[in-house]
Amino acid sequence: MPLSGEAIRTMNYVDDISVTLRRILSVLPVLTPEERERVAEHVRHADPSYESVVTALSAK
Repeated sequence: MPLSGEAIRTMNYVDDISVTLRRILSVLPVLTPEERERVAEHVRHADPSYESVVTALSAK
């Protein structure tokens, strides 16, 4: 069954998120411990979170 355009666009968004996460990971070594903690808190409180999207996709 072929994918709809909307499904393909959504998969492209996931690819964009992966690129962004790789960029974040590449910068972490240059951050101070305090900066790392601030970034970690920011990620923890981001809404919607990556986990909430995965949960929504898994819901039946």
